[in-house]
Amino acid sequence: MLDTLNRAWALLLGMFLLMVGNGLQGTLLGVRGAIEGFTTLEMSLVMSAYFAGFLGGSQIAPELIRRVGHVRVFAALASFISAVLILYPTITNPAVWILLRVAIGFCFSGVYVTAESWLNHAASNENRGQALSLYMIVQMGGIVSAQGVLLMGDPSGFILFIIPSVLVSISFAPILLSVQPTPVFDTTKPMSLGALFRNSPLGVVGMFLMGGVFSALFGMASVYGSEAGMSVGQISLFVAAIYLGGLICQAPIGYISDRMDRRQLVVWAALTALAASLLPMVLPGYWVAVTAGFIIGGMSNPLYALIIAHTNDYLDFDDMAAASGRLMFVNGVGAVAGPLIAGGLMGRFGPAGFFVYLAVLMASLAGYAVWRTTQRAATPVEDTLSYAPILPTATPVAMEVAQEVAIETAQEDDEATGDNAAAV
Repeated sequence: MLDTLNRAWALLLGMFLLMVGNGLQGTLLGVRGAIEGFTTLEMSLVMSAYFAGFLGGSQIAPELIRRVGHVRVFAALASFISAVLILYPTITNPAVWILLRVAIGFCFSGVYVTAESWLNHAASNENRGQALSLYMIVQMGGIVSAQGVLLMGDPSGFILFIIPSVLVSISFAPILLSVQPTPVFDTTKPMSLGALFRNSPLGVVGMFLMGGVFSALFGMASVYGSEAGMSVGQISLFVAAIYLGGLICQAPIGYISDRMDRRQLVVWAALTALAASLLPMVLPGYWVAVTAGFIIGGMSNPLYALIIAHTNDYLDFDDMAAASGRLMFVNGVGAVAGPLIAGGLMGRFGPAGFFVYLAVLMASLAGYAVWRTTQRAATPVEDTLSYAPILPTATPVAMEVAQEVAIETAQEDDEATGDNAAAV
């Protein structure tokens, strides 16, 4: 782990600063939108726009990198992110914010693709899993830290928009001064969505539903807090609890998933999140909402990686890279729809509509997973690939890295099993 950190510290530091900027702008816009008098519908459109841009960026960024190189793409997109962060408080208009959110979502996606490809190139077969884990911790740590930065200024002013802009600008230095361009992206064998669904129906449906869950948590949590009358400090703690839950629960859920039918674990995790979603509607109160956010985040973030691991169990190694692109697309479509539906429910039922939305999606996931257990026998535990931690903010590059880690671990286990059998 120390060797991995020593080789990639500059890249990880730069990504931490970028994640602080991204985490802060997501929460801050929800608070500032309420101050400006934006309606719930307008804010849902603003939040949804980020995921539309992110989806487009994940598809287009690899081609941009092939044409002009990693350094130019990273510098151009990160510079644009810094500029957009300054423009938010300058033009407080919902239509303008929607356009800016599409642009910043596209740019962040491209930056992530570039950084993750650098990280993958810097890692070796022996430490790729550690590099991925460190990258996940840095991402979550940046978002959680951003919620503390929210308390450093007045959301109605400019300073809280200037801080992430400066952090994003500073993030250029450690990354661009320490990394080398990576080889061009390989072209992967295509896989149709229909073929992926035939291989893993739960993978496709689960990724769509989790896209809706994550985009609501990332985009609408602060809007919910504003609608519920929380103070800025309370909103920052509520949002931080969601991501802390996801960070803390990744390892134990991953450990369990390698030792049981993953569909059953999907059911239990979704039911736990469902129960947490219902809790604030039964027992209203701030600390109840914070507890619910912690549990929902603790279940939903690992569920994303769990569904990917389950999908990989039904794919050949050669198909996993192509499948990752399709899974990302399905997840992105769900993410674009998430804030719009959540916002509509909040407009109809008030702030409680936020948890109603999450409860419906978690109930749908649990129900579908239960049904799938009746349609096909479970893959034997010894034949499944290892769980690899990965966040919903991942791009196809990180997805492929996670799959490489799972494949390498499976091959090592097979070799160890063969050696043990030969010894006997």
